[in-house]
Amino acid sequence: MAEADRTRSSSGIAGGEAEEVVALFDQLRNPLLRYLLGFSLGVSDAEDIIQEAFLALFQHLERAKSRENLRAWLFRVAHNLALKKLQRSWRESRNISQSIAAEHSIVDPGPNPEDQLAASQKQKRILAALNGLPEQNRWCLYLRAEGLRYREIAEVLDMSLGSVSLSLARSLAHMARAAER
Repeated sequence: MAEADRTRSSSGIAGGEAEEVVALFDQLRNPLLRYLLGFSLGVSDAEDIIQEAFLALFQHLERAKSRENLRAWLFRVAHNLALKKLQRSWRESRNISQSIAAEHSIVDPGPNPEDQLAASQKQKRILAALNGLPEQNRWCLYLRAEGLRYREIAEVLDMSLGSVSLSLARSLAHMARAAER
C-alpha cells in the first residue's frame, strides 16, 4: 500500500471526500463569512469560526457521520460557534465591567486629608469674614443667597437700592479676599 493510500485510509477521508470538502470551502467561504458578519463579529473572528466549522466537518466525515445536506450542516455549525463566541465576548465584557466597577468602588473618591484640611481652613476663614461683616451687610448677603432681587432686599431692609448694591459688592469682595488667603 502506498504512503498516500495509508494516510487516506487511516484518516477515514478518501481523496474524493477531501476534494469535496475543499470544493465546499471554496463554494461556502464567502456566504458563511457574510452570514457571520451579520452577527456583528469582526472579520478575523468570522474567519476563525469558518476554520473551526470546516475542521468540525473533517472530524464529522472522519467519524463516517451523515453526509446529508453538508451545506446546511456547515451553516448550523457556524451559527452555533458564532453564538458561543458572542456569549464568551459578552461574559468577558461583563467581567471587565464588573472588575472596573470594583476598582472604582475601592478608590475613595473623597478628598485626601490635605485637601480636607485646606477646605476646612478656607471654610473657617470665610465664616470669620462673614461674621466680621456689619449686620446690615450680612442680612443683604443672606437675602441675596435666598434668591431675593436687589429691589426686594431694599424693601425688606428698608434701604435704598444703591445701598443694597454697594453693600453686596463690598461684602462679596471681602468674602473673596478671605477665600483667597
